[in-house]
Amino acid sequence: MNSAEPITVGLISLGCAKNLVDSEVMVGALLRDGMLLTPDPREADVVVVNTCGFIESAKTESIAAVLKANELRRTGRCRALIVTGCLPQRYPKELQRDLLEADALVGLNEVPRIAQIIRQVLARVAFQSADDHRHGHDAAAALHWSGPARFVPDFATPRYRLTPRHWAYVKIAEGCNHPCAFCSIPRIRGRYRSRPLADVLAEVRTLVHDGVREINLISQDTTYYGRDLPGQQGLPELLRLIQQVDGDFWVRLLYTHPAHWSDELMDAIADSDKVCRYVDIPLQHISDPLLARMRRETDGQYIRDLVARLRERIPGLALRSTFIVGFPGETEAQFRELLDFLQEARFERVGVFAYSQEDHTPAGAMADQIPARVKRDRRRRAMTVQQQVSRAVLREMVGRTLRVLMDAPRRGRSHADAPDIDGTVKVTGPAAVGEFVSVRITGATAYDLRGTVVQTR
Repeated sequence: MNSAEPITVGLISLGCAKNLVDSEVMVGALLRDGMLLTPDPREADVVVVNTCGFIESAKTESIAAVLKANELRRTGRCRALIVTGCLPQRYPKELQRDLLEADALVGLNEVPRIAQIIRQVLARVAFQSADDHRHGHDAAAALHWSGPARFVPDFATPRYRLTPRHWAYVKIAEGCNHPCAFCSIPRIRGRYRSRPLADVLAEVRTLVHDGVREINLISQDTTYYGRDLPGQQGLPELLRLIQQVDGDFWVRLLYTHPAHWSDELMDAIADSDKVCRYVDIPLQHISDPLLARMRRETDGQYIRDLVARLRERIPGLALRSTFIVGFPGETEAQFRELLDFLQEARFERVGVFAYSQEDHTPAGAMADQIPARVKRDRRRRAMTVQQQVSRAVLREMVGRTLRVLMDAPRRGRSHADAPDIDGTVKVTGPAAVGEFVSVRITGATAYDLRGTVVQTR
């Protein structure tokens, strides 16, 4: 590469929506620095892999992506490989010792400095023989890591959205204060830090002005938002202010925690015509002994009462939840209690995960771990039950008319469908991508709907 030419970067983003926002911040920093982005890592001078390190399967996927990217030293034009995100934040020293394929490891606090780090790495690589470097190297990666995560992007942070033009993620906070026994997020992402309310609102206004039709509010726990701010301006107030923003858009709540729901928050949703009647609320289990061992700060009766209150106070609500099966000590009877609850609660959307034993977590050290084959079988059984529930719930939608946001020609989502994780509506009739249409539902499968456009808006 000629030193006068701009540096071309290929970014591989893994993991959750929160991590995608970090990738957007990095892209913003790279573009501001004059670097170029390519969707094809084979054409990149530098490859950045933004990793997930939450559970074992995510760690495995991240390492595989790094090793695959390293092959581009031989087959592409790659001169440097940089690993960012949750994996180096969680295991900085271990990766520096073992992941010799990487030229640099970048922690979460260093995300906005990615352009500067790339230039430092390329300067370091320049001292090596080009031939030797293309065949790998034995030098330890440079470690750019400054302790527990503190960085929170704000409205002034350069950022380039990687989602489609018509929807966006808005990260309202970072970190988590919950003590869940199975979870490594507080160790990775740090203590909860809310963005100022006015700062979030400024981002929402700008997105709406730019034509965004769906805003997905995200954090590790959106219901905790504002509790660490002066005056404790919380999520209900934020939703009321968003309601006052002019424009044709809707807002979706993701990653809420059951312990922090209030009647005020429910009413803020019910009273708004811009907040989707959709709640993502990971409950994890229904058995009292397991909820206690999980340190979930709730019990089974609280959860049942909460689900009933949500449905009563927010008519037409679609509930999404996630559950963990195979947690240490889970008995067959406790698992069957969960199956019964799935049939009783009739969640519109559910994800079921086999417990992942994680180091540096209380559950990871528990003695009564469940065999992998039992965990897999329980996940299969739970998803079978939920599939039957979902099929019945969606059949009840046939004949109704829904507002649908078009993601692609002939495919959109209703208020009950979050991007990337829920079902879709297959649409027949004229409908522009990125706009709302009214669709009369004519059919349903276990997870998706189909219908015909009756009116464009």
